[in-house]
Amino acid sequence: MGTVGQVPRRLVIAIGGNAVHPEDIAGTSEEQKDVANKTALSLLPLAEGDNDLVITHGNGPVVGKIMMRQMLTMNRIPPMSMDICVAHSQGGIGYLLMQAIENALREKGNPRHVASLLTQVEVDPDDPAFENPTKFVGPFFSKDEAEKITAELNWLMREDSGRGWRHVVPSPKPRHVCDISLVDALVKRGTIVIAGGGGGIPVVRNAQGIRTGVPAVIDKDLTSAHIANVLGIEDLLILTAVPRVAVNFGKPDQRELGEVSLAELKAYHAEGHFPPGSMGPKVDAAIRFLEGGGKRAIISHLDHAVPALRGETGTHIVAN
Repeated sequence: MGTVGQVPRRLVIAIGGNAVHPEDIAGTSEEQKDVANKTALSLLPLAEGDNDLVITHGNGPVVGKIMMRQMLTMNRIPPMSMDICVAHSQGGIGYLLMQAIENALREKGNPRHVASLLTQVEVDPDDPAFENPTKFVGPFFSKDEAEKITAELNWLMREDSGRGWRHVVPSPKPRHVCDISLVDALVKRGTIVIAGGGGGIPVVRNAQGIRTGVPAVIDKDLTSAHIANVLGIEDLLILTAVPRVAVNFGKPDQRELGEVSLAELKAYHAEGHFPPGSMGPKVDAAIRFLEGGGKRAIISHLDHAVPALRGETGTHIVAN
């Protein structure tokens, strides 16, 4: 069992979409490779360990760009459905991370393998999220640009935490990670497994077990919490673009949280400190993870993975 100050033996690491595709890059292949290499170096001390390690990642910026790209060429090439766009982003990001982590390991003479699994995640077809899109995807736009995009593509655009306007899509909650037993089997043989990328490819299943893709982007932090709970992993590390969770964010009395109990975090959440489009999903995931049997959830900056696990930084949410 992990405790503050101790690197756990079994761990799920969730890497934010804006961490694998920061706002300050154009998104060229070389830029994305550089970001993946930096991520791999940040995670290398953990990848070298004798541990059970599952890595998930977001896809918000990337899947949004895939959707935008195909809408701009739709008069020449028929666009793909949203679930296939998620699959494309999952495969591309997973490939870059898998290669970068393995290359970093090989440079250290470490033969450990990394596997990236294309992961379907079942959702409820009646999830209210389908009627209330909240998941931000793609790049930021000005208000005028957003209005033009809405007129041209009929996309729902909303302001994202004062940083600009973005496309919002449905984000139903994960119910079941398909073939989670394969993740478990690979992890137990020492493989670092990248799974549930972008929250997983969203699918629904009928009474006969037939799966069908649906238009949505599942929150990767909720999927990460689900994976950790199903596998009995007691520590969840959520890596994002900020060092700690803060209350009164962006205000003169902003205060960063160090160690906080589940009850305290839920109270802050109820007071409205964590907006749905930014820190809200990460806090929701931490709550669900701990209520599902987890012992410690940590939210910290991508560059601070190891110090956060040692208790030197990050926000540590612990069971009551």
